[in-house]
Amino acid sequence: MKRILRNTTVPLLLVFLASGCGTAQSGIQETVGTSAVGTELSVTEDIFEEPEQEKEETPFDKYISNTYISTGNNQYIESADGVTYRAYFPAEEYGKHEYCFYFSNRVDSTYDNGERAYVGRDGGEYKIENAFIADGGNGPDDEISNRTAVTFDGKSEKTVTKNETYWSDPVDFELADGHFIVWEWKVTGSGIPCTNMSYLTSAAADNGSGKFDTCDEIPLPQLIGCDRDFKHYISAIGDSITQGCQTGFMAYEYWAARISQKLGSDYGFYNCGLGWSRASDAMISENWIERVSAGQTVIVAFGTNDIASGQYGSDGGNSAYEIDGFLRSVIDQLRAKGCDVVLFNSPPENFGKTQENVRSELNGLLRLTAKEYGIKFFDFAGLLCSEDEPQAALYGPHPNGEGGDIVSDEFIKQFGKNFGA
Repeated sequence: MKRILRNTTVPLLLVFLASGCGTAQSGIQETVGTSAVGTELSVTEDIFEEPEQEKEETPFDKYISNTYISTGNNQYIESADGVTYRAYFPAEEYGKHEYCFYFSNRVDSTYDNGERAYVGRDGGEYKIENAFIADGGNGPDDEISNRTAVTFDGKSEKTVTKNETYWSDPVDFELADGHFIVWEWKVTGSGIPCTNMSYLTSAAADNGSGKFDTCDEIPLPQLIGCDRDFKHYISAIGDSITQGCQTGFMAYEYWAARISQKLGSDYGFYNCGLGWSRASDAMISENWIERVSAGQTVIVAFGTNDIASGQYGSDGGNSAYEIDGFLRSVIDQLRAKGCDVVLFNSPPENFGKTQENVRSELNGLLRLTAKEYGIKFFDFAGLLCSEDEPQAALYGPHPNGEGGDIVSDEFIKQFGKNFGA
């Protein structure tokens, strides 16, 4: 049974701070309803409690993510003819478990200017010829073992129809300590949504030659689902900074991965970040929201691409008020599903003056939005810049391992008590 979140009211002394950079020294959490000193504020208390009425359980309630690698759809393969795709995933928990895999045949978010992949683009028809999960040892140089067939309605083959969502059959699988999960399948068809992995992990394809070559755009299950016990389940929706792009190959050093690693296997972390995505994508991408809402606590972290690129089909970046509106829609949807939301502000990106002004204004608005909703606020930006140069990304526009450590440590320090850490 999942944890139930309940609001209680406690006295809290609040200091309201607003700047483009944030509070670099403390990264203060604000879960507030008003800024008056001594005001009673809403704080989330985490307890176990039987619901008054049991709702019908879905597979998302039973199977939680067992990797912090994101596998959402932000790219599009025009055609594949008997291509075998393979990818390696670091596991959150090892041992023997029942696995089940979820798939969505639609593009979740916009990539670059949306020439090929854009929010809501229809998936085509393709055929799964076979699928396997396996033990990848310590990495691609090791021999793959324990290859276990994944089936669909009892069959190894499946024809996937336009925009179909579907689950595999459950399968028992044992992963040795410290080893990688390998996903491998052979597909044929056209219009296949996929993940741009940004070289975060080993991904390869065999086009029929019998040799696997690096392939950074790869169709995958949208959930590597595992039936395992957990104290708390966290998920995150955001852009490439959440996905972990432009960090070390197979280093898994970005902030989302570091949170999962530091919390340990007693916790689930489902990374739904996608490179190039915008808050304007998330607010209309129902399946993407549905998946991330499986988490009890949901991190919402957008801003960069909304400022730099704007909505799909627009001719430039959005204003601070427009972006705040998109995020309010995302928050509304998540709260309607019973999720506890943590809102991140927009990190430094070495922007020019015009875009930096939008970012600074947006970050001021997001503090107020968090207060209005009574949700948790995380000063992501303040941890990644200096007070003297709030626009400068100290650890790179895509925070490196050092930045990932700083952010994950502060996140757990501020919010870990809410989920028993």
